[in-house]
Amino acid sequence: MTTAENPFLTPSELPFALPDTTRIRDDHYLPAFEAGMAQQRAEVAAIVGAGEPTFENTVAALERSGSVLDRVSALFFTRVSAHTSPAIQEIEARVAPLLAAHVDAIRLDPELFARIDALHARRDTLGLGAESLRLLERHHRDMVRAGAQLGATEQARLRELNEELSGLTTAFGAMLLAGANAAAVHVTDRSRLDGLSDDAIAAAAAAATDRGYDDGWLLTLVLPTGQPALGALTDRSLREELHRASVSRGLDGEHDTRATVLRIVRVRAERARLLGYPDHASYVIDDATAGTAQAAREMLESLVPGAVANADRELADLAGLAGTELEPWDRAFHAERFRRERLAVDDAALRPYLEAERVITDGVFRAAGELYGIRFAERTDLPAYHPDVRWWEVSDDAGAVLGLFGADLWARPSKRGGAWMNSLVTQSSLLGTTPVVLNTLNLVKPAAGEPALLSLDEVRTLFHEFGHALHALFSDVEYPTFAATAVPRDFVEFPSQVNEMWLEDPQILASFARHHATGEPLPAELLAAALAARGYGEGFATTEYLAAALLDQAWHRLSPEEADAVADVGAFEQQALEAAGIAHPLIPPRYRTTYFNHVFGGSGYAAAYYSYIWAEVLDADTVAWFGEHGGLRRENGDRFRREVLSRGGSVDAMTAYRAFRGRDPRIEPLLTRLGLATG
Repeated sequence: MTTAENPFLTPSELPFALPDTTRIRDDHYLPAFEAGMAQQRAEVAAIVGAGEPTFENTVAALERSGSVLDRVSALFFTRVSAHTSPAIQEIEARVAPLLAAHVDAIRLDPELFARIDALHARRDTLGLGAESLRLLERHHRDMVRAGAQLGATEQARLRELNEELSGLTTAFGAMLLAGANAAAVHVTDRSRLDGLSDDAIAAAAAAATDRGYDDGWLLTLVLPTGQPALGALTDRSLREELHRASVSRGLDGEHDTRATVLRIVRVRAERARLLGYPDHASYVIDDATAGTAQAAREMLESLVPGAVANADRELADLAGLAGTELEPWDRAFHAERFRRERLAVDDAALRPYLEAERVITDGVFRAAGELYGIRFAERTDLPAYHPDVRWWEVSDDAGAVLGLFGADLWARPSKRGGAWMNSLVTQSSLLGTTPVVLNTLNLVKPAAGEPALLSLDEVRTLFHEFGHALHALFSDVEYPTFAATAVPRDFVEFPSQVNEMWLEDPQILASFARHHATGEPLPAELLAAALAARGYGEGFATTEYLAAALLDQAWHRLSPEEADAVADVGAFEQQALEAAGIAHPLIPPRYRTTYFNHVFGGSGYAAAYYSYIWAEVLDADTVAWFGEHGGLRRENGDRFRREVLSRGGSVDAMTAYRAFRGRDPRIEPLLTRLGLATG
């Protein structure tokens, strides 16, 4: 396929180098991957043959390499997650092992490593600037961690393991998506939907039609264990059916992920030992701010007793209200009753005041504008991989363009569950690139002509994911290796969690929390009740999260021999939860093993799901700082942007935090938030 025939082989001519999806066909991807890998191999060969190694002809040249591969990968893996198809899945299955082998070919190239090792040995004599020196150290560390210092036999085995692992995680993601689609609950009797709002019922009817049903309503599944409809449905048998469908994902037939999980765990354990680590968790966390797997595990375990005690108190309240023995599918329903009847909080009453368009423009965008001085102009002239995607050009208050922000909000069968941020183009002054950033969510798409009314949790997700987007849009680094969210995994959630605080800012709430039909502001009594009750349910939420995080650690603390000995996924899961003191009969983990995509799919959180609460220590401490300094003020935003958001991975993460906060983080604000503070 020639350059003229394949759009990936030359830079896009669209604004921001946005991929021109009007010209891109599925049959372009595989040839572009092949051409991109060949191009980068040639570029690496040229680096190796460039004579005496210098920073410019080795490290900087490596940063410039792989442009075609970067272009095709960015769009293709966006499609894999957000709009897949049988053709895309087939290409992914073919490409994943090729890419794993390609990465190994570079990171295990002995001549390339010899050049970088030589530069690293005399790095203090090269006169490099701070970011360039950090880049040299980063490449050296990455290659060592990838196995560059292993012998030939060990490297050969490592390549086999990496190639197999790429195929396994790809297969897990495909099975999970198919299984979640197959597990959606079809309802033919409208009376069983009692309790759901009119817009939710209309969306369920549209989902049934979209999936090819002749009649009825379809309750589709979101990624976590807890399904949103469980808080509203009065039909207890339907709640049970929906809950069982959720927790049974990955357990049957062609969608059974258990054998894949076991093999993933075994491969990761063997690879970790090859690389000199006792287990996969130790390998992962050695490169994170936590430092050691033991530190991460001890932090999680220290929170368990208090979280479970809080959860039990909450459940006792609910049992008294229910007047019957609770089951896991009852908790959310009676929690909503408790909020309405005891705390005067009614999520159904809040929803008409939380319309998606207003939340985005007058909430998420306005908060960013007030804090950072940025503005958003929608671009309806730019193409995307799906009609649901919208684009906004982002500029500062001086008119300088920062980048392009996209939103892909609505759930569909071709999209994996959850919410995330990714970049189609990353910022780099070396490459002269401007960020193109995308937030992808799984909100229920309203019926045609109807407003999209959200829950408070969904509003919080919008603010959270936009925090990631800001991290990418504000990136101001030279080298692409350090751009955007290229920070340790247990630091990456920190800025996004901080951005959630503006949801509750009085000025921002008054702007977006208005009735979708009348424009009337959210009644003061509803708002006061919602804010007063925001800590309610923290025991449950923390317990279900800790269960998932500790389950992740349990799988990835296994040695190769221990991993080989596990034969029953369910039995291991139960034993791990019991050992951690968090096997609660009414609180299943936020993700069970068989549908834990963060850990066994391609999300990159293997042995790192603890990151959310580790980052929440920084988040809560930072929220306290904003409170001490006047909250939503431009000077506060400028400081956070300058010291944290703009730096990416170009400085040590905790150094960046200290530069912002003026000291190390303290855990007390988080303990107070979680209701675990003593005294």
